[in-house]
Amino acid sequence: MSSIMTASYRSRRDHFEPSDNDPQEQRRLRGHLEQIDYTAFVSNREVIPQVLGPETHHADPAAFQRLAVAAAAARARWIAEALKLTEAGVAVAGPDAQRLAGMRAVYEELSEAYEGLRRMVERGYLPYPGSER
Repeated sequence: MSSIMTASYRSRRDHFEPSDNDPQEQRRLRGHLEQIDYTAFVSNREVIPQVLGPETHHADPAAFQRLAVAAAAARARWIAEALKLTEAGVAVAGPDAQRLAGMRAVYEELSEAYEGLRRMVERGYLPYPGSER
């Protein structure tokens, strides 16, 4: 399965593309695939709010701001540490490189969490205040 990294999200190219030229069979297959996609949609719409809990029954602007600030702070700490480690002009190695990698991982995870929350709203799994559901 191939995976393409874009700005901050992976796009998988693994959807089945039928080689059958029979239009009726292709329509039938598309109908099945639409049922599968709808099942995933309904499941996400039911499960995500339950897992996030009653205090997070919707994605409010404050939640996005908290994630955005946390990601920005993590990015700034990661870059500040990299600049500090390279001030002397020598190669970064060992525990310093591992610590730097850990800081980058924190930033990337927080960024992905922000994008994940955004996708939940975009796909209608989690309502956003003022939006129609």
